[in-house]
Amino acid sequence: MPISDKRSFLPVRIAILTVSDTRTLADDRSGDTLVQRLSDAGHVLADRAIVKDVIVSIEEQLRAWIDNPEIDCVISTGGTGVTGRDVTPEAFAKVMEKEIPGFGELFRWISFQKIGPSTIQSRAVAGVANGTYLFALPGSTGACRDAWDEIFQHQLDYRFMPCNFVEMMPRLLET
Repeated sequence: MPISDKRSFLPVRIAILTVSDTRTLADDRSGDTLVQRLSDAGHVLADRAIVKDVIVSIEEQLRAWIDNPEIDCVISTGGTGVTGRDVTPEAFAKVMEKEIPGFGELFRWISFQKIGPSTIQSRAVAGVANGTYLFALPGSTGACRDAWDEIFQHQLDYRFMPCNFVEMMPRLLET
C-alpha cells in the first residue's frame, strides 16, 4: 500500500467518542488507543467525549460535531454489539446522509483474521453527514487498534495511493 512522495501529509481533525455506561476518561483504554494513534500519525484531536449507551445522547453528540466545521471525522468506540444496550449503529443511522458499507465489511474481514467467526457480532458502521466522516467501532482496545492500523492509517492519510478519504473531503458537500 504505497505512500506517495509527491503529496504532503494533511492532518485530519478527528473527534473521538466513547459510548459506554461505565467508562470515564481515567479508564477509557479504547479511546486512549485511538487518541494515541491519531496523534502519533500527525492528526489533530479535535474533541473527545464519553456518552451513555442512549440513542438520543449519541445522536446529540454526533450532530454537534457534524455541525462543527473544525471537525472532519468522528471515530466512536463502543455500543456496536448485539445486546439491548448496544445502540450506536442506530444512532449513527439517524444522522448519516450516506453510508459507507465497505468500512464495516473490511473491518469484519480484518477482525476475522484475528478473532475468527466471533467478528459476526460486530456491527461496525461508517458514513458521511454534512461533509463529516463518521465511523463506529466496537469497544475493545484490539478492535480500535486493528481499525487504525489496518484502515485509518491508510485512508486518513492524503499520501496513500491510489485513493483515500482525505482527498474526497473537499467534494463531500457537492450537489
